[in-house]
Amino acid sequence: MKSMSKYLTILIILVTLLSACSQNAAVTLTTEPTVTAPLPTPNVSIDTGPDVEEAARQYLELWKSEDYQAMYALLSRLTKDAITPEDFEESHRDTAKNLTMQGMDFQILSSMLNITTAQVNYQIDYETALLDTVSRQTIMNMILEEGAWHIQWDTGMMLPELAGGNYLELVIEVPARGNIYASDSSDNYPMVSYEDVVTVTVTPGNIEEGTEDDMVVLLADIFMRTEDSIRAEYADVAGYQYAIIGDITAEVAEQNYDQLTSFAAIGLESYKARFYHDSGIAPHVTGYVLNVPVEELEYYQRLGYTGDEKIGYSGLEAWGEQYLAGTHGADLYVKDPQGQVLTKIAESDAKPAQSIYTTIESQLQYWLQQSMGDNVGAIVVLERDTSKVLAMVSNPGFDPNVFVGPSYTSYSIAEVTQNPYNPMYNRAAQGVYPPGSVFKIVTMAAALETGVFTKDYPYFCDSLWYELDGWVGKDWTYDKGYGASGLLTLQQGLMRSCNPWFWHIAYTLWNDGYHTAIPDVAAGFGLGKPTGIEIPEFEGNINMTPADINEYVQMAIGQSTLQNSPLQIANFVAAVGNGGTLHQPTVVERIGLTGQEPVYLFAPKEIGKLPVTQENLEAIQQAMTMVIRNPSGTANFQFENYPYNIAAKTGTAENSTGTPHAWFAGYTFEENPDRPDIAVAIILENAGEGSEMAAPLFRRVVSLYFSNMENAGGLMPWESAPYIPAQPDEE
Repeated sequence: MKSMSKYLTILIILVTLLSACSQNAAVTLTTEPTVTAPLPTPNVSIDTGPDVEEAARQYLELWKSEDYQAMYALLSRLTKDAITPEDFEESHRDTAKNLTMQGMDFQILSSMLNITTAQVNYQIDYETALLDTVSRQTIMNMILEEGAWHIQWDTGMMLPELAGGNYLELVIEVPARGNIYASDSSDNYPMVSYEDVVTVTVTPGNIEEGTEDDMVVLLADIFMRTEDSIRAEYADVAGYQYAIIGDITAEVAEQNYDQLTSFAAIGLESYKARFYHDSGIAPHVTGYVLNVPVEELEYYQRLGYTGDEKIGYSGLEAWGEQYLAGTHGADLYVKDPQGQVLTKIAESDAKPAQSIYTTIESQLQYWLQQSMGDNVGAIVVLERDTSKVLAMVSNPGFDPNVFVGPSYTSYSIAEVTQNPYNPMYNRAAQGVYPPGSVFKIVTMAAALETGVFTKDYPYFCDSLWYELDGWVGKDWTYDKGYGASGLLTLQQGLMRSCNPWFWHIAYTLWNDGYHTAIPDVAAGFGLGKPTGIEIPEFEGNINMTPADINEYVQMAIGQSTLQNSPLQIANFVAAVGNGGTLHQPTVVERIGLTGQEPVYLFAPKEIGKLPVTQENLEAIQQAMTMVIRNPSGTANFQFENYPYNIAAKTGTAENSTGTPHAWFAGYTFEENPDRPDIAVAIILENAGEGSEMAAPLFRRVVSLYFSNMENAGGLMPWESAPYIPAQPDEE
């Protein structure tokens, strides 16, 4: 009953409420409602703080550019307290060296931000010299300090494996250095190789009575030198100090061992190292090796060098370093603080070094080096139709073994590096000189190409020249006391090397408005610019805009500000001889492993055409032949009854150092299918007349070349016998 009563009560209450709602719904509003003003739109300012990924990117960009000082500035206070700027930089440099890092790149992958701390996940890619690309993903922890994000650095940011004090160790395998050989025509004679070597010394205080002459004869024979040069090596050495005579291979030492050891004064010291045969065949071409300089140590370590190797420092040794050094092998390990190996990160196999086969004919080169006597100068011999360098002599020369042999002292090295004649300077390619009358070939070409002159144009070649107001020019005939050459065609003017003829050309061209005709043709002949040869060279100088007629007149005979190298002269003479094609000179025939396909093989490279018509070029060739064959030619007296076909030009260049430089340049036209024609340029500094001093060397070059080294081509003015300098009382 109580339950029923309860339900009835609830029902009555619901009915009452519904009734009340119904009444309220029927009410009608009779007045307007009051309108409430809306609230203003809130002006909310949200401070997101500095961009954490941008801060990370800034740090990584600085790392990429290896700006360690700026990187350190972005570290947190706590990090800076834990590591000095020097140790921070050293840590990165050590990692870079062990990775052989050549560069790095990065990619930010993600970031996680709290109120005052953040983490940035990034990938770093190291491009290396030996280990390809080493990639890792790692984390950069950051903290907000003074309104900017700073890096809480640790070693794991460089490589995760380095966390906790671990470190890298790179183990390098170094292949044997490649050899440098002479040309195929010299049967690939080794010019530079890795050998068992013996240094031969003489201690004057140990020379036993009555044995010196026999000892000197033996050493002169072994080293293929004169007896006087052997004696000179120890002449000024204190009694019980030794003088180094030179280096020979262990094989040669063994062949002569009994004789060498029979003299108490002779000492032998063996070593294994880079060896330059015959005391340096074409040392300015091969160059030499040195220990890695301290200031370049890190650079080479990052290339994968240990730092203990010898590196190429000049010539082909430097140019061909990438071939001669081979590819170093490497194993990169991670070690814990106790030195235990934890893991190997990367590895690469060593690859053998390539050898360089040069264009140098070793016997020709050797005998020409022996032919220079005490003259300072250079000889360049090119294959006429390709510009392959068959010989390049710069005198005085030097023995590259001085930089590698253990017996050589700092005094020995100083004798080379501090010699006032600068024997390490390659006068053939880097020496630049006024070309003198050799340049008249260029002036003749300009005269013909302008059309102002023809090859048969007549002009009276007097001993004195008066056309230029205020100056009187003297022909070489005047200084020699000879009579004037008389009426000459342009070809005969070149044949006689008549200065007034070529002054007249410049004077006429200038007054006719051809103010740059001569330098324009000179540039077309390849002068005043690099030839492109592999070894260092100087481009010399041509003033392309002569200031006035006075400069122009002097330029016409190879004076004024003209500066050209023997290599440049030889190269344009080769082009004259081959029909007008300038080639890029080279000293490299091929590069590769013995018995395998070469990685490089020489092919002639054309770099230009002489700006001369075929008709005018033939006129120049004929005039150069007249220099040799015509009885009035300036070099005829040096080549009477000479069996080879040659065309050439003499040159005597005035200079500020006194006696003129002696020039001679020319080419052969034997057209021998078994012996390619050659072009030659020779300069002897301060030696006098080109026809008297340099022409005999040209005769020797051609004679040796075409006789397979059997005919020395007569004596040089400074010789008592071929290759043997005369003593002062013999000259």
